[in-house]
Amino acid sequence: MDTAQQIAIERETIRKELRSQKLYTHFNINPNTKFHCITGKPNVRDRDMEGEEDQNLGKILGRKFLEPRMKYTFPQTEAQEIGWMTTPLVTSDLTDRRLNFHHHSNEITKFMEYYWRQKEQSQEK
Repeated sequence: MDTAQQIAIERETIRKELRSQKLYTHFNINPNTKFHCITGKPNVRDRDMEGEEDQNLGKILGRKFLEPRMKYTFPQTEAQEIGWMTTPLVTSDLTDRRLNFHHHSNEITKFMEYYWRQKEQSQEK
C-alpha cells in the first residue's frame, strides 16, 4: 500500500470514531473510591481556593465517610448484624471478681514467664 491509501484509511477511521463519539460535560466523583485532595501550586501567593464549594459533592463525601450505623437505620447485610448494637446489655463492674479475671502471679508463674522470655530471645538470635 502506498501512503495515499494509508492516509485515506486513517481519515475514514477518524471520521467513524468522531461520528460515534459523545461529549460528556457533567462529571461527578464516584463516592465509592478514595478521595485524595490535590495541593495548590507552590508559587501562588493566594492559598485560598477559588470558587464556591459544591454542596452536592460535600453531601456525597460526608455520607461516604460515615459509619454504617449513621447511614442506615438497620443492618444491610447479615455480616453487619454482628456488632450492630454496641451498647452493653449489662453494666460492667471492674470490682466484680465473677466476671473480671485479673492477672495474678506467684513464684512459679514468674519463673516460667522469665524462662519463656529467655527461650524466645535465644531463638531470635
